[in-house]
Amino acid sequence: MRKTLTILLSVLMVSGFVSCNSKTESIENEQTEERQSDSNEEQRPSPLEIKQGQINGKDFLVQYGSPAVKGRTLWGDLVPYEVVWRTGANEATFVELKEEMKIQGKSIQPGKYSLFTIPKSSGAWTVILNSEWDLEHGHFQYDEKNDVLRVEVTPVWEETSQERLSIDLEAPGLVIRWEKLKLPITIE
Repeated sequence: MRKTLTILLSVLMVSGFVSCNSKTESIENEQTEERQSDSNEEQRPSPLEIKQGQINGKDFLVQYGSPAVKGRTLWGDLVPYEVVWRTGANEATFVELKEEMKIQGKSIQPGKYSLFTIPKSSGAWTVILNSEWDLEHGHFQYDEKNDVLRVEVTPVWEETSQERLSIDLEAPGLVIRWEKLKLPITIE
């Protein structure tokens, strides 16, 4: 009987050790996967940017991929004129509004919206908010029938060039900059 008890206790101790060890390995594997995911994010040629804050006292968020110029000709070439552009890189750029706001004087309800633009060789550009905000491949999945807002915004061409695309919450609301472009979108 004593021998059986000793064997049973030994088996329980070994199985407990193996169980704890496999849990530790599982946790280590999860942490490794997280680290690999983080390092993949760092290796993106167009890093993911998230900007959040308030515009006129209302919460606002924008998320986008930030491509670099890399010596390329952007306007009319990499980013064609008169064609819908995802206004960033990789997945679609999106904005999130917590309250009703006005963009270029037009009302928009709270929600998440993908942000697109139609660059033009001269004159105002078209800025679009689309109800399909979670688009994996940006403008390749864009469908005009889901547009909830289209406004015209006049670009400003600056003397200095900015290497990486940025979309910032600043006066007059949201400002897109890339290369020599400054596209100020009025939001209230």
